[in-house]
Amino acid sequence: MPERGRLLKRPERRQALIAAAARAFARGGFAATGLDEVAAEAGVSRVLIYRHFESKAELYEAVLADVSDRLRVATGHPDHLTPGSLGALVAAAQRDPDGFRLFFRQSGREPEFRRHADELRAAMKATAEPYLRDAISDPQRLQWATELIPTIAVEGVMAWLDAGQPEPDAAVARITQVIAAAVTAISA
Repeated sequence: MPERGRLLKRPERRQALIAAAARAFARGGFAATGLDEVAAEAGVSRVLIYRHFESKAELYEAVLADVSDRLRVATGHPDHLTPGSLGALVAAAQRDPDGFRLFFRQSGREPEFRRHADELRAAMKATAEPYLRDAISDPQRLQWATELIPTIAVEGVMAWLDAGQPEPDAAVARITQVIAAAVTAISA
């Protein structure tokens, strides 16, 4: 967070507002969070927010786009997702737990904003499917696993964040073990 009272250039101020809004929206979601709460989190007035964003919805979209862009860069989406992207996903969540929670938990509850998370989940499914095809030959089970594995990955990271990020060096290995157990169970 920038020092209070320090004048920021327009792009820096905009980014500071997006970061503060991510923290505020992560606590209550879009509907339950007012611009007064965002302004308080940012240490600015509502008027300053309106100099950068025309509405609360535009600010929320900017927050989701920012988190989405950072997740895409971190994980290699959409062109370079690999099994190693789970480590990048965990690292991104560790750097910005509020943004991660907002992106996957809050925006998923808000149909008008959920496309951001849905796009990343679709890329995760597309990445998982070729690897799963080697272990699961039945088409219905393959589809089931392809739907389940990204959910396990995201919810595994979310649960790890919610538990206080225990043993950060082991998080990827443990989530990977859970994924492997699910694949084994579905393929049996």
